Amino acid sequence: MPDCAEAVYSNDYFDFLAPKEYMEDIPPGDYCVQELDEDFVVVYDEMRGRTLKTGEFSYGVIPKCFGLLNNVALGESGILKVRDQPNLALTGRGVLMGFIDTDFDYTNPLFCNTDGTTRVERIWNQEDRSGMPPKGFLYGTEFTREQINAELMRNRDSMTAKIPYADGHGTFLAALAAGSEDFGNQFSGAAPNCDIAFVQLKRAKQYLKDFYFIPDETPVFQENDIMAGIRYLNMLAIELRKPLSVCIALGTNMGNRGGGSPLANTLNEISNRRQRCVSVACGNEADKRHHFLGGIQGQNAQEHVEISVSDGVEGFIAEMWAMAPELYEVTVISPTGERFRALPTAPGSHTEYRFLFEGTFVTVDYLLTGAANRNELIYIRFDKPIPGVWVVNVSVRNFADGVYHVWLPMTDMITGDVIFIRSNPDTTITVPSDAEAPITVAGYNGVDGSIYFESGRGYTATNMIKPDIAAPAVDVYGPVGEGKFETRSGTSVAAAITAGAGALMLEWTGVRRNDISATTANIKNYFIRGAMRDDSREYPNREWGDCGNIVSS
Repeated sequence: MPDCAEAVYSNDYFDFLAPKEYMEDIPPGDYCVQELDEDFVVVYDEMRGRTLKTGEFSYGVIPKCFGLLNNVALGESGILKVRDQPNLALTGRGVLMGFIDTDFDYTNPLFCNTDGTTRVERIWNQEDRSGMPPKGFLYGTEFTREQINAELMRNRDSMTAKIPYADGHGTFLAALAAGSEDFGNQFSGAAPNCDIAFVQLKRAKQYLKDFYFIPDETPVFQENDIMAGIRYLNMLAIELRKPLSVCIALGTNMGNRGGGSPLANTLNEISNRRQRCVSVACGNEADKRHHFLGGIQGQNAQEHVEISVSDGVEGFIAEMWAMAPELYEVTVISPTGERFRALPTAPGSHTEYRFLFEGTFVTVDYLLTGAANRNELIYIRFDKPIPGVWVVNVSVRNFADGVYHVWLPMTDMITGDVIFIRSNPDTTITVPSDAEAPITVAGYNGVDGSIYFESGRGYTATNMIKPDIAAPAVDVYGPVGEGKFETRSGTSVAAAITAGAGALMLEWTGVRRNDISATTANIKNYFIRGAMRDDSREYPNREWGDCGNIVSS
């Protein structure tokens, strides 16, 4: 049997996402299994000389890689009004705030009580292999409140792993949502008296970064590790018998924007539990030109999707999605005019071609995905594309309304620039913010009240209204370590502020027992009813969602 603790980290093992029901038909073997939620597990399977290739492994089993979404907040969001209201005086007391992110400096005084003891209940450092993992998990090291306090008493040296992607992202978001009041720096988190639990994600395996052409210097994290982090936080909240507010500030452009990914499934499941509130950033992709909206007029019509590729691009993936019963066929045309017609011989067909003059290797997979609808995904992978304009000619095999979407990878997840010539800024929310049940948070500028121009736009590909609400996301002030403060922008900031607001609502609904059955959906509706709307706008809309910015009424 393999060493399962080693398999989690080893680049010699594949990580495969699998529904639990599939495991019933797989005989025991030389692989390891980690439970992720009620429906999914991750299987660690030794490569034995195999490489990750489309055509050999189905789309759904390959974990996606997720990146960071950051690029006078509390006053703008109305949280100070709620906290200062004598009849409410909400500060998050009795609520657990959960984060799944990068580095976390637990020694920062913003995460301590006035007597110097920690407000951090637990840390699960997935990267750290020095101690015992949490119960029910194969990897990482769990640190308890008692261990953290003992460390603070000794020397206040951080137990945070010294890893290359440490940029203060996790610390910044945790402070915005849950930091204590710092009068000297004129700072306070949204819920300064809540307890904190932090999952510090391990880095994605190199074989996955290579498969997705992600640059070495870009911090990315695997879908299965995020799902494991969500399970951990929920189990901890159950153990402590506390309400739980979760902040998710990670995203990817890979997926159909229909809320059907394994991670979206996990987020829906926890969001529908009582006394849980999940806030997810909608991403910063509205202005990045990474979305193409197709519209073919009739059975015999065709359409060109033009992709501009700059120098230095190692490779990229384009995902083309169409709702059932639509079916399409593509021909890839190089900048020199060489053509590759990828004929779909059957669902699941895989074709590949090396362009003679360019040396570019292109693979095309025709897939039907989704347990219910079997929507079409055409998965196009470009390896070492030459610079210039590449064209994907789209033609119809089965026509319904002619609508399809194509997405390119998020900024920083590819080397160089890859954009659509005729891009569309709508439906640019990132996965998993397309999940139905969580609160999907857009960003706005607290100074002038305008939408943050990078904030991902809705709706979903199934026309579900997303985002749900908006929160401050521009030049928000917070700590970055070593006693320093700075301003940062991005919808990750908006998600953290909303998660803090969610903790205040959980204190009111759960701890004070005003609505003990409240779920994320109920708290979302409280926010929507109390939001400030601009009378010049129609709601819902693709930028602001169902309501305006979250302020108390």
